[in-house]
Amino acid sequence: MAALIAENFRFLSLFFKSKDVMIFNGLVALGTVGSEELFSVVAFNCPCSPARNYIYGLAAIGVPALALFLIGVIWNNHTWNLVAECHKRGIKNFSAAATFLLFGSIMGRAAVAPVTWSVISLLRGEAYICALSEFVKPSSLDKFPADYGADVLARFPCKDVPANLTKFRDEVTRRLRYESQLFGWLLIGIVAVLVFLTKCLKHCCSPLSYRQEAYWSQYRSNEDKLFRRTAEVHSRILAAKNVKHFFGFVALDKEEKELVQEFPVEGVQPSPQWNAITGVYIYRENKGFPLYSRLHKWAKGVEGNGPSPEGHEMLFLAS
Repeated sequence: MAALIAENFRFLSLFFKSKDVMIFNGLVALGTVGSEELFSVVAFNCPCSPARNYIYGLAAIGVPALALFLIGVIWNNHTWNLVAECHKRGIKNFSAAATFLLFGSIMGRAAVAPVTWSVISLLRGEAYICALSEFVKPSSLDKFPADYGADVLARFPCKDVPANLTKFRDEVTRRLRYESQLFGWLLIGIVAVLVFLTKCLKHCCSPLSYRQEAYWSQYRSNEDKLFRRTAEVHSRILAAKNVKHFFGFVALDKEEKELVQEFPVEGVQPSPQWNAITGVYIYRENKGFPLYSRLHKWAKGVEGNGPSPEGHEMLFLAS
């Protein structure tokens, strides 16, 4: 049993470490589905009161979706690269199409979780029924008693109605659930079409071949992994040197001693170098040779950020 659990955790860790966009988006959607289910079971409780139902139902769909969207924007590296770009250099070097695509990339990835939340909420129908039950016209219900109005209709989601209105409650619930699920399926279809068109447009506008584009994506992923790993080791060694300088000694474990001996750190990188490799990067070429990242461009000694006469700007970002 312990071995089986360990294998499952290892499998999940491989998924979470993957940089593949489709896997990442799938994990985000799966996590959102689980969160929505938990919210519906634990937190959702329709007030069943006129005027309150509508606000509560819309809030149950919209507020978590907004929160998930903002979290998605915050977690996207492109967001902070854009902030750094605007702070250091502005976006004057980017064409309108590239700027639009940059914002589209940020918004598109951030929209995965809120769209999933909205779709699941609509397919379940509880929030939609709660929000709109009081707006059902009594005249649309066959032989609905004239003595009852919006006050009773607002109580339908809670099933707290007189016995003679049970069949009307079932009809209203069925009608609103149908509308809610219809909107949910339509939203799925619209999103699927938009994703398909976006992928087609991306590959049609790309000046790179499919294989070179795949290589570019692999390079960016490997560069990021190696940069983070090396930065962690560099910062640890530098911290060890500074601590030793202050106390006269530093308490290192065996692995850290080996790192200090193997990788001597003489100093830190100046701020201009950090600024040169930080920010938004859209594919560039210099005299026909590809520059796959800001770090790659800095290593080649290429100055400037705008497209040169010998090069061109690619109209999409690396995955």
